[in-house]
Amino acid sequence: MAETALHIPRPRFLSDPKVDEANQDTEYAIAALEEHKREGLELAVKARWIAMGITGVFLVFLNPAWDVLYYHGILLLLCINGWLIRRVGRVGQSKAELFLIFLDLLIMTVGMVVPSPFSPHDVPAATQYRFDNFVYFYLILAVGTLAYSWRTVIAIGTWTAGMWSIALGLSWWFSVPFEGLSQAVAEAVGNEELLVKFIDPNSFVLQLRVQEVLVFLLVAVTLAISTRRLNALLLNNAGLERERANLSRYFSPNVVEELSQNDEPLKQIRNQDIGVLFIDIVGFTRMSDGRDPYEVIELLRGFHGRMEREVFRHSGTLDKYLGDGLMATFGTPTAGEQDASNALACARSMMQVMERWNTERKRQGEAEIQVGIGIHYGEALLGDIGANRLEFAVIGTAVNVASRLEALTRQHNSRLVISDTLREQVIREGGGSDLLEGLSKRNDQDIRGIEDKMTVWTL
Repeated sequence: MAETALHIPRPRFLSDPKVDEANQDTEYAIAALEEHKREGLELAVKARWIAMGITGVFLVFLNPAWDVLYYHGILLLLCINGWLIRRVGRVGQSKAELFLIFLDLLIMTVGMVVPSPFSPHDVPAATQYRFDNFVYFYLILAVGTLAYSWRTVIAIGTWTAGMWSIALGLSWWFSVPFEGLSQAVAEAVGNEELLVKFIDPNSFVLQLRVQEVLVFLLVAVTLAISTRRLNALLLNNAGLERERANLSRYFSPNVVEELSQNDEPLKQIRNQDIGVLFIDIVGFTRMSDGRDPYEVIELLRGFHGRMEREVFRHSGTLDKYLGDGLMATFGTPTAGEQDASNALACARSMMQVMERWNTERKRQGEAEIQVGIGIHYGEALLGDIGANRLEFAVIGTAVNVASRLEALTRQHNSRLVISDTLREQVIREGGGSDLLEGLSKRNDQDIRGIEDKMTVWTL
């Protein structure tokens, strides 16, 4: 009995596995956050331009006079500043980005508190606060949630509250009440003190101003919490994508899709008929002898990469690399309707790829590479082994036979040796005659480790 195990390890950049895992998670998290930040800034700029455009039109409706151009200029500054924020924005601490966000809020505060110098109307400073311009800060806050971290959202909330409160204090301290207005309102209303306070043009109605700031802070904190939860979901999704990427290094895309949609698809131990393929380079030891180790590694990378692509292209699973070769299975972790045909088609594609690669190597003055491939179809035991660190094991005579068939390629000077069992299964699956073309039958072959003689087919 032969036994192989499909390892799905985390990349090892350091010696400590826990540190390795943390580094890998960090790399994926940073990449995810960078992508999220980039997309968020793009979306935030577009949302800002649309919001400012709508606001500009609405301001004309509110104040159909030429002095409205003053506020249009402020909106234009905000649009330009948003574009600058997108240019300097990045994940992590960015002083330039924070300064531009601060400048954003400062422009907004000055524009709302300082009356238009082009306005023909002369009104008390307190009246500026009666226009409810503070609500436009919610636009900046909402747009900020599209691109910034929860800490920055809270910063926007606190900076806005601070600026607005300071502006209110300065206005209250330096403003000069319009004489006669307060008295006129008091005479018109009578003794209703509360009503006088709310109607008086000279009154800042500090209770309402405090309410504005308090509610804005509460909304900012709430949005920050939502943004933090969104970032947590993003990081969790990045972890899932990392696991999916790791799976895609071993399984074909259709198998990865199936694994990602099932909770525990591999844990059930079962017997299953599968196709097993072994391939390695003929005479690799002689070929690598005396060569630079880096050249040997590059050769193996080129070989493994090409063969791996063919395995995945034919719905196979990469079980393991074996030095100068690899083992692939077809029908794992779940059986398909064309497992034997896929295995044989994969072998033929591998040979075609090697022919093209050898043509390139000859043009570069390098030696050709010959390979041997063995394929068998038979029953194997499949299932997870291990406790905390799981391995998907393929155990059974089918693996052993396929390995021995690959070794037979040297004896018969053949590129491909398949079992008669595989050939019969290909026929049952309706495999095309082109898959079986050129194969020669060889009876009564001794297979090491197998008692009965076997019939094989060679190419």
